[in-house]
Amino acid sequence: MITFIIAVFVIGYILITLEHNIHINKTASALLTGVICWTLYAFSSSDTHHVTEELSHHLAGIAEIAFFLLGAMTIVELIDAHQGFSVITDRIHTKDARSLLWIISILTFFLSAALDNLTTAIVMVSLLRKIIRDDDMRRFFAGIVIIAANAGGAWSPLGDVTTTMLWIGGQISATNVIKVLIIPSLVALIVPLIYLSFRLKGNIATPRASKKQEEVSDFERNTMFVVGLGMLLFVPIFKTVTHLPPYMGILLALGTVWAVSEILHSKKDEEDRKPFTAGHALSKIDTSSILFFMGILLAIGVLEVTHTLSALAGWMNDTIGNLDAIVFIIGIASAVIDNVPLVAASMGMYDLATYPQDHRIWEFLAYCAGTGGSMLIIGSAAGVAVMGMERISFFWYLKRISLLALLGYVAGAAVFLLM
Repeated sequence: MITFIIAVFVIGYILITLEHNIHINKTASALLTGVICWTLYAFSSSDTHHVTEELSHHLAGIAEIAFFLLGAMTIVELIDAHQGFSVITDRIHTKDARSLLWIISILTFFLSAALDNLTTAIVMVSLLRKIIRDDDMRRFFAGIVIIAANAGGAWSPLGDVTTTMLWIGGQISATNVIKVLIIPSLVALIVPLIYLSFRLKGNIATPRASKKQEEVSDFERNTMFVVGLGMLLFVPIFKTVTHLPPYMGILLALGTVWAVSEILHSKKDEEDRKPFTAGHALSKIDTSSILFFMGILLAIGVLEVTHTLSALAGWMNDTIGNLDAIVFIIGIASAVIDNVPLVAASMGMYDLATYPQDHRIWEFLAYCAGTGGSMLIIGSAAGVAVMGMERISFFWYLKRISLLALLGYVAGAAVFLLM
């Protein structure tokens, strides 16, 4: 039955990549793949109650990510409705494509370390919509944002879910991972940027000014920008202090931003308030991308509970042997399979007694799992979110961005090993 489950997963994966060729939305393919895989697993098990418990366990983790996405997207939409991002975009005066690419990428890199790669990707794509008019050029910049967000998240204990897992598990310490990985992660971004500096030419066409700008006062715009971004930055602090999951922090942030928006427009009539309400922001969110994320994680969850991923990790350990090579391959595999179960399997395969805290294997794993997902658009949470927001197809990303991500990934890994 495991063979059938793997076959369904592979077929579903192919259908997702061929979305535009077969004219079936990737969300439908992802949901069908996830549900069919779990159905096959239920039929193969003699204890359906145990299967239900496992499904509930995985669904809890998936729901955390879904609520986090929902909250982050709503906050970003609320800031956008108040023209809050103009606080940043008004200060970006360059129209040169190369200069803008460096500015956006470096901003994404460091913001991702403070927030996390998923939230940062959502924020930066919203910024790009204010800066770049041409759809194809904006998608290209969004692809580079994925590379920058994942690279920035890898060297921070709060920037990527896998780095956070290793930090909480005691495999890495916060100060050491920052010290050791910031240079390899920066190289993973700078190498593609240097390459593009020789290829990218011309100026960027900026969008026409929105009429909504006249409807928002400077006070309302600045207040929503400061409160919105401040609450997003508060989420990792909230997690560190309370030890509650990140989705609780994002829901607190959403509630705060929602309340502030209501207070700002309390004296306006219903019609004038509507464009600035959280209800209106929620209606603009692409919920299909959230469902797509759920479908993908459901399918991968079956591979985890059937021990397919841990068996793969064990086979690699027996066949390859070299730890650096194994971790490097795990990073490449994270572009196809979600990096969370891959890292979880690795944490179970290598114990702290043999490889103590801040051992090279854990640091290299944090880098590879964090940056390797950039090689395919569905290889990271940031990629999946951007895919939904900008309608980027799998093969468009494969042709335009994947090679750049691979170059950066290999260069950063080489720098880490040399260091």
